[in-house]
Amino acid sequence: MATRLRAITQGDVIAFLGQAESHGLGGNDIVHCVETHGALIFLVGNLAYKLKRAVRLPYLDFSTLEKRHAACENEVRLNRRTAPHLYLGVVAVTRQTDGRLTIGTGRGEVVDWLVKMRRFPDDALLSKAAPRGGLTPAVVRTLADVIAEFHGAAEVSSAWGGADELARIAVGDAKSMAKYTPDLFAPATAALVADGMLAAVAAQREMLEERRVNGFVRHGHGDLHLANIYLDDGKPTLFDAIEFDDRLAQNDVLYDIAFLLMDLWHRDLRGEANRVFNRYLLRTADLDGLGALPLFLSLRAGIRAHVTATMAAGQQGNLALRAEAVRYLNLAAAVLRPRPPVLLAVGGFSGSGKSYLAAALAPLLGAVPGALHLRSDELRKVMLGQDPETALDKSAYTSRISGRVYGELRQRADRALQAGHAVIADAVHNRADSRKALVKLAAKQNVPFIGIWLDAEPALMADRIAARKDDASDADGEVMRRQVAHGTEKIDWHRLDAASPLTEKLEHVRALVRAVSPNAM
Repeated sequence: MATRLRAITQGDVIAFLGQAESHGLGGNDIVHCVETHGALIFLVGNLAYKLKRAVRLPYLDFSTLEKRHAACENEVRLNRRTAPHLYLGVVAVTRQTDGRLTIGTGRGEVVDWLVKMRRFPDDALLSKAAPRGGLTPAVVRTLADVIAEFHGAAEVSSAWGGADELARIAVGDAKSMAKYTPDLFAPATAALVADGMLAAVAAQREMLEERRVNGFVRHGHGDLHLANIYLDDGKPTLFDAIEFDDRLAQNDVLYDIAFLLMDLWHRDLRGEANRVFNRYLLRTADLDGLGALPLFLSLRAGIRAHVTATMAAGQQGNLALRAEAVRYLNLAAAVLRPRPPVLLAVGGFSGSGKSYLAAALAPLLGAVPGALHLRSDELRKVMLGQDPETALDKSAYTSRISGRVYGELRQRADRALQAGHAVIADAVHNRADSRKALVKLAAKQNVPFIGIWLDAEPALMADRIAARKDDASDADGEVMRRQVAHGTEKIDWHRLDAASPLTEKLEHVRALVRAVSPNAM
């Protein structure tokens, strides 16, 4: 009579996957295991095998073999949208007639399922690259471009998303935070966040529903933070999208990217957060939803607050995790506090450093993640269907096209101000009618206007132009000299010396902003 084999538990599978011999390696080789709340990832040579934990949590259910199989299939399908070379497929762990466990043989009794992936270097994650300066301007630009392209191609889905879904998330956040109040979270802060998120949903309900029915709710990533993005041959690549609940991944595209913006801000990478924000909006022109961005950021920070608190509780009250959870909750509260919009213009001849100053000012001005930085050089390229760093010939710089560019800049500024977001208008602004149009726009939106003009010697501007690399501006020394010769008529903006240190210019502008709108900075 054949011996009856005992039932295989997931603990048996985990032990098997953790042994080098199970993968055809030698006894001295090591299988590394990375654990998350919902999975274990076994790193084996140049491969990785992801096992879903046999658990049922409030937001996911991997409790049966069939559910784990479906989740594995869904994970591969969804993540091949952004990382097709990373996800190799789904393989089974099987038991042979003699009781041995094997991986991917196609024979025997299936006892569990794995997502098979290529392994990337441990330091390729952006969460690891960021602390060592890996978020270079080129990486940040490409990251925003990748996300904009992904969102543009993602499947539209109006079944979820919208005000009701966001209210559901806010209520869930509040309930989860209550578990750690007052032991960890200050009751006043937790209440402010819980009440503030629901109030923001109510205030933005009409706009959120318009976005849902008009195609801004899409099947996005759902978990878009630095630890779910890696550098593949230098290119940021999104992976590990939510596979266990379509409802969590099918939401407003600005809610999707808000996770990344919040993560960067939380890590004190505020310049990087602002640059991702601005590059994404340059590509998508999705400005009408900016009024909901504080809500989106608060929801994301609130989720991380209670998830981190849960992790801390599971590690005997890990003090570092407890402190981080509190920081997340404080951020969730901070982003809900209104910041009044301001229209700030920075002008000057080519090479005066106006874009450099504007980029430094943007993270400091207005609501998180800082002001919308509208740069005419970039808008011109995008309007003509080119990448911002692509050089254009002289035909792109006719007065007719330049008029369209300045019109687009004002139109985008108008939409952002209407949504309650601060704007920096970065262009030469050497024409009086251009400067007057911005003053008129600020008056229309009833927001303060501050104009900054950078004075610079031609020699300094020529040196700066010569030093440019990988920049959106096509202006050369000859263009600058023609601008200087043409002049500007009378300029009644605040004039700063372009040769002065950046810190000095920043403090000067900040003082001007505080004088007209104390809470804008």
